[in-house]
Amino acid sequence: MRIKMLVPAVLAAAALALTGCAGGGGGGNTTAAPTIAPDAAAVALLPDAIKTAGVLNMGVDATYPPNEYKDEAGNPIGWDVELADAVAAKLGLKSSWTVAAFANIIPSVEGDKVNMGVSSFTDNAEREQQVNFVNYYQAGILWASPAGKTVNPDDACGLKVAVQATTYQHTDEVPAKSDACVAAGKAAIEIVPFDTQDAATSAVVLGQVDAMSADSPVTAYAIAQSKGKLQAAGSSFDVAPYGYALSKTAGLDKAIQAALQSLIDDGTYMAILDKWGVGEGAIKVATINGATAS
Repeated sequence: MRIKMLVPAVLAAAALALTGCAGGGGGGNTTAAPTIAPDAAAVALLPDAIKTAGVLNMGVDATYPPNEYKDEAGNPIGWDVELADAVAAKLGLKSSWTVAAFANIIPSVEGDKVNMGVSSFTDNAEREQQVNFVNYYQAGILWASPAGKTVNPDDACGLKVAVQATTYQHTDEVPAKSDACVAAGKAAIEIVPFDTQDAATSAVVLGQVDAMSADSPVTAYAIAQSKGKLQAAGSSFDVAPYGYALSKTAGLDKAIQAALQSLIDDGTYMAILDKWGVGEGAIKVATINGATAS
């Protein structure tokens, strides 16, 4: 989720409004690990406390299909969730999911309320000041418009564009495009924010706006699910890495990196992405803090 807003560490205590998934209690909904054999080398890198507990506690904002969203019972699902479950399994751990507001997840990681943030976090230099990231995917921005309506993201002056509120598209990308329009003497873009991505997508389908902007796998999924009512507006741009958000002091990043690399090497990683139709953003090497790493 390409969200710019960050909650400073000093506000973490006030921001930790986390809620367990349906069926869960306390730390969230704990589920059995997928039938994936643990990787001994990755397990050996786990901090003793997590190895002893046998659980990987993860925070997620489940409002961004197909990456992470809720099933009918309120439990988090999606390719991002399934891949993180596989990472936990490679470490011989059970998955415990806590559904949270997106802005609360990084402070929760910093405050050791959860071990890992899994919510389509774009790894950038600003966030790396707060947490470490293990990079697992490459996502760009992709616009969509109603079928038959041509929209150019680089010349959308005067159009209405839907976004999910507080995302990078809302705070940075579309405003920058609108500013460029104004600087060129053209009409500004009318940015229309919605609380959830589903609502933003519905606004395009219903003709309430001219287009929407979201992460490339999210837009591609929306187009596929629209039964021909949506089309891509141009191609993906501004590609950047997704990363698992991890505490800078907990010592978990090397273990997560090794587990993810094991999934990449044995083909499980690609199988999960292909199952969800998001293989275009696959990586071959799991890295740490890819936004600033040389």
